[in-house]
Amino acid sequence: MILRYSAKKKKMVVAGNGLFYPILGFVSCVAFIYLSFGNLGSNVSDEKKLSFVGRNGAQFMLDGKAFYINGWNSYWLMDQSVDEYRKPRVRKILQAGAKMGLTVCRTWAFNDGEYNALQISPGHFNEEVFKALDHVIVEARQQGIRLLLCLVNNLQAYGGKTQYVKWAWEEGVGLSASNDSFFFDPSIRNYFKNYVKTILTRKNTLNGIEYRNDPTIFAWELINEPRCITDASGDTLQDWIEEMSAFVKAIDKNHLLTVGLEGFYGPKSPKRLTANPEMWASRLGSDFIRNSKIPNIDFASVHIYPDHWFHDEEFHENLKFVSKWMRSHIEDGNNELNKPVMFTEYGLSNQNKDFEPSQRERFYKTILDVIYKSAKKNRSGAGALAWQFLVEGMDEYNDEFGIVPWKRPSEYKIIVEQSCRLARLKGPTQQQRNLKDLCSQRK
Repeated sequence: MILRYSAKKKKMVVAGNGLFYPILGFVSCVAFIYLSFGNLGSNVSDEKKLSFVGRNGAQFMLDGKAFYINGWNSYWLMDQSVDEYRKPRVRKILQAGAKMGLTVCRTWAFNDGEYNALQISPGHFNEEVFKALDHVIVEARQQGIRLLLCLVNNLQAYGGKTQYVKWAWEEGVGLSASNDSFFFDPSIRNYFKNYVKTILTRKNTLNGIEYRNDPTIFAWELINEPRCITDASGDTLQDWIEEMSAFVKAIDKNHLLTVGLEGFYGPKSPKRLTANPEMWASRLGSDFIRNSKIPNIDFASVHIYPDHWFHDEEFHENLKFVSKWMRSHIEDGNNELNKPVMFTEYGLSNQNKDFEPSQRERFYKTILDVIYKSAKKNRSGAGALAWQFLVEGMDEYNDEFGIVPWKRPSEYKIIVEQSCRLARLKGPTQQQRNLKDLCSQRK
């Protein structure tokens, strides 16, 4: 920052030692300016230190080197930030993530028409909820965590595409009551575009930075787990992704963008028979390769839920599938897409009939080992995000996959070791403040 000072010249009256006092006054003024604003310069330079995450081919890049991610999901950050008595949970989980050496948290940047809704109705927003999202972004930056922000849900939780269709139907402009009309109805597409523009151009009330200019945001995700079952060919969803990804990039050229796919191969992909969990997975209107090849999509996303995708497989068979599933997509990232592949959700249900806590440890380790081996070879397996982490007292937000990480020492250890070995391999990021001491204890 450059400080400019101008003032009219004043006549200096010299009487005896009178010259001393104007000089003393000037020195005092300079000292006051320095003490008042001197730290501001360092804050500005700190801001400059935080770079946007980019990509070079099949690798994420940060500050000139490859960036491999160990992270997690806490979808509830904005919702918890609305109420003052729940807001401390946000800091607690972000501090815990930083303490574990994690770098990216995936969370919802939407809540459509439900309790604590961000978007009350098309184009109408709750400013208090928006301020809660402002808080999440600022808090994440303070804790050295970047955010993968998802813009809408395919599922009904927090409104999702169902709410958009309902709005259009209630206003008499909807073409169909089918949830899949979210993808092809022109009015609904305009609703969503307006929402996206509002989010991307939002000026954070706490730091004055527009979201599209804030490197705290790692990337945008168009939609969580998109499916368009009414068009199994995939053409409808493909057209929607092409249009929306171009729209995002026209507004925000700083951030990376992904779709939010589960990773299933479509009906025309030869891998539908060899890599998909079962035949139903090719009939959902999505296609991992085709959807991810779209030029404005910067990286591919994949989820890992074998115990929900198969119904009668034993645990050891699910583990075999996980390794095969991940290697298949990493191969695609290198050979077909030339883009990073992020496993943005992975989880093992505690409701399985044969579930034992040790199974979750083996499940986590299998996934993180594949990522580490990919990183060692500079391949496209760019990282993995556990679903999901919570703090104490959040039973109503828990599902069969959630854990309070510090309450699960064995899982905690596996996750921290992944942070450490990735840091040893590629070097820690500037924001991984605790990693040196943390990892020196684990050599």
